[in-house]
Amino acid sequence: MPTPYFRAAVLAVACLAGQGAHAQLFGDDQARQAILDLRQRFDQAVAAQNRLVDENTQMRRSMLDLQQQIESLRGELARSRGQEEQLTRDIAELQKRQAATLEPLEERLRKLESGAPAATDPASGAAASTGEGGDKAEYDAALAVFRSGDFNAAQTSFANFIKRHPRSSLAPSALFWLGNAQYATRDYKEAVTNFRSLLTAAPNHAKAPEALLSIANCQIELKDARAARATLESLTKTYPQSEAAQAGRERLARLK
Repeated sequence: MPTPYFRAAVLAVACLAGQGAHAQLFGDDQARQAILDLRQRFDQAVAAQNRLVDENTQMRRSMLDLQQQIESLRGELARSRGQEEQLTRDIAELQKRQAATLEPLEERLRKLESGAPAATDPASGAAASTGEGGDKAEYDAALAVFRSGDFNAAQTSFANFIKRHPRSSLAPSALFWLGNAQYATRDYKEAVTNFRSLLTAAPNHAKAPEALLSIANCQIELKDARAARATLESLTKTYPQSEAAQAGRERLARLK
């Protein structure tokens, strides 16, 4: 039969065993919690890193888009500058061509007008009238505007003159200068209309050969070489002795 001492010893061993198991269970729980905490912090760190990567990627895309926009704007600016420079060259070339056309015309007309003792009505041969409320002064004022180089204003002045003085002996000359003002502003079709009106109203007018030559010049500008050739041939046949016909022969040779 167990002695009291033996029973006390057994009870002590049992208590010690229970305390060890409890201590082991408590230690495992803490370790698992520590692992869970560590894993949670790791997941949070990974998520934060992924967000940074995404933000960095988005920022790079935005920077790339901005760079592309900058390059596009630079290209547009370069093209715009190139177009502006080309336009400046085109205007300068047009002004040279206009000067090359109008200067010989002015010279031929000065010779023609200096050789005429007085302005005459081409239909009757009578001296030109300066009636109708001073139409000669109005014509001279319009011509001065043309010679100043203000071709838009000259068009208005000559058009108004023709409207107010349709029967004036100066009306054909006004049609001639109106056509030349329109030629200078590249309104070639309207210029041809007014030159033809001169030829219809006064085919024997002193400026008729020049009007026919001017029609050919307009047709050349309109890229209608066939019509220009026909007009120049008509000029050389109809007014063979005129200076305009000589200029027409030179143009005709270049067209061929």
